[in-house]
Amino acid sequence: MTNPDDTGVTVLGLGAMGSALATALLDAGHVTTVWNRTPDRAAGLSARGATAASAIGEAVTDHPLVIACLLDHASVHETLDPVVDRMRGSVLVNLTTTTPNEARELATWAAGHGVGYLDGAIMATPPMIGTPEASILYSGSEEVFDAVRPVLDRWATSTHDGADSGLASLFDLAMLSGMYTMFAGFLHGAAMVGSVGVSATEYAARATPFLSAMTAGFAHHAGVIDGGDYTAPGQQSLDFSDLSHIVRASEEQGVDPVPIAAVQELISKQIAEGHGAEGFARLYESLRADRADRADTADQAGRAASAASADRADRTEALR
Repeated sequence: MTNPDDTGVTVLGLGAMGSALATALLDAGHVTTVWNRTPDRAAGLSARGATAASAIGEAVTDHPLVIACLLDHASVHETLDPVVDRMRGSVLVNLTTTTPNEARELATWAAGHGVGYLDGAIMATPPMIGTPEASILYSGSEEVFDAVRPVLDRWATSTHDGADSGLASLFDLAMLSGMYTMFAGFLHGAAMVGSVGVSATEYAARATPFLSAMTAGFAHHAGVIDGGDYTAPGQQSLDFSDLSHIVRASEEQGVDPVPIAAVQELISKQIAEGHGAEGFARLYESLRADRADRADTADQAGRAASAASADRADRTEALR
């Protein structure tokens, strides 16, 4: 892959994101084959020069680099199980959203069929693809990452997070967890002031600068967590952080307090365990799994994924 513009690429899945990925490749001069379960979605890309494959077998053999941007983990298997034997020697970059263990299972499955595998997590919206603001995380074989990076860099800033194929997914879902929890808190606040006729627009104008400033606290909490000392100076104690008044105010306004009540439950648990004088970051200890429990859970999940993969292989063989 000395000249990235000469690299042929196949893109599977032409939803909003898959189409954006294919468009960026075409704009960069890559020979591009596209495939979608609903063929009509390929029309616009065909008009721009893409080859629309009529069958999945044709699509995966057109080029040695195959990009999957499908619905979910199951759809990757449903799409590729019937043709994976034709992909030996190819590279599969999976940009389908999966859990970490699903990504690891796909890596094992691909390796078993002689297919190079890289898992990716897109930290961008479709319009951001091809811009400096877009970021895509990758994990899996560093050798594969280095080989195909000239193509990957057409879409976004590419970051390799290590050999564990599940790491990109883990970072992705962890960051989305923070985002959705933040948005849920915003919507809860909007509902609170909305109960007296304040518009969500006015609330957003007031909340945005405050919440933006509060994100500076992430680094402080991270330092406390990594240091393991929840009694260090400069922390707001859990006793002082009691949020039951916010829960009561929500109920008084007829608003469901569930987002803030979940945080209060974590606070109450730590206080009940005798940690009321310690800092708010102590909630991390309620959320984290014990290391031994994590290892056991990961082992069980790995065995289950291997069994599922073997079962799929048996069913695929039976259909041949």
